Amino acid sequence: MSRVSRADAVVVVVGAGHAGVQVADSLCEGGYHGPVLLLGDEPGLPYQRPPLSKDVLSARDEPGLLPLRGERHFADRGIDYRPDAVVTGIDRARRTVLLASGQEIGYASLVLATGAAPRPLQVEGSERAGVLPLRSLADARALRAALQSARTAVVVGAGFIGLEFAAAARKRGVDVAVFESGDRVLARAVSVGTSLHIMQVHRAMGTTVLVGEGPVRLEGAGGADGAVRAVVGSRGSRHPADLVVVGIGVRPRDDLARGCGLAVDDGVVVDEHLRTTDPAIFAVGDCARFPSPAGPLHRLESVQNATAQARHVARVILGAGTAAYVELPWFWSVQGPVTLQIAGLAVADDESVTSGYPDGGGFSVLRFRGDRLIAVESVNRPADHAAARRVLAGTERPTAAQAAAPGFCLKEHAGRAVAAVRRPHGLAG
Repeated sequence: MSRVSRADAVVVVVGAGHAGVQVADSLCEGGYHGPVLLLGDEPGLPYQRPPLSKDVLSARDEPGLLPLRGERHFADRGIDYRPDAVVTGIDRARRTVLLASGQEIGYASLVLATGAAPRPLQVEGSERAGVLPLRSLADARALRAALQSARTAVVVGAGFIGLEFAAAARKRGVDVAVFESGDRVLARAVSVGTSLHIMQVHRAMGTTVLVGEGPVRLEGAGGADGAVRAVVGSRGSRHPADLVVVGIGVRPRDDLARGCGLAVDDGVVVDEHLRTTDPAIFAVGDCARFPSPAGPLHRLESVQNATAQARHVARVILGAGTAAYVELPWFWSVQGPVTLQIAGLAVADDESVTSGYPDGGGFSVLRFRGDRLIAVESVNRPADHAAARRVLAGTERPTAAQAAAPGFCLKEHAGRAVAAVRRPHGLAG
């Protein structure tokens, strides 16, 4: 592997989430001897994001900070980590970034790991006190404090964040209503069968789930800026709310890229090596829109994708990465008694074949495009998820007919596929 040692070969990483931290770590692990600056726009150490909608909210006692790395980690590796370092602009001609403090920092390579920001709710009363997003540690702590006294909560949006919050709030005894303007929960992420199952689980926990209905007005005490007290839906329903959580998706934080003239289209557009339209600038994680092997650009919001892209960019900067970025995406979500794990990417029109027992014991939904397996959704079946990742990373995938046959087991299929690959050519099994 190439070892870069030029003193002026500064790599600046903008964003200290999972992607940014992994870029810095992978550069150091790969033998990069030039300066590495990691710029975060929040105070304190970089922290883990997934627990914000789970552990931080549901824990009875005040949870401690969940740092991505220990306090000495960056200094020990020679990484110059700077919290509260807000980047306001990029000068591509001079290869510098401008900080809100007025400082300019030069770079040889620049990595944008700026993540995404919550989409704001834009209905009457959405500016009231008690209407909160859930994206940062500060958001999670504000919601946790509000849950100490809240008796009722309304969630706007039945995506992963909204449903994880709903489950955590129900665990604390809070009455919860979820508004979803679409026709089902998690519609962008899972099949109809998995969606209906998860909705039934939330309703069994006592959560009111309203599909096909969005909020039109947030009512409150006092004047227009008084605290929220109720949410009125598009079908006329009215639900009391000491707290409203907004989970209607995110927008990529691509303002820096747009401001300096890089290509932007629902994220920072990158090529198969995760380079932007400027070869000295890369983008990774939630802010990056990248090509899939099939061709179309897409953007993923997951820790796995963020860290995998970060490692790839580090290899490219080190001169060791010539292959295109190709990684199997996978996701997970914990919602009360349900652990949902997804491997691969499917769309609404893909065929679904269910394996297992939706009424008890867990199940998986195998998604097919044509007769090719492209994704697997597993509910309380971790062994299936592990098998799905092995199968989807290989070439021996089951057909839809095989998956629909009585007694089909994805774990057994994965085992046979591995054995077939290892078996010497020309020998019977």
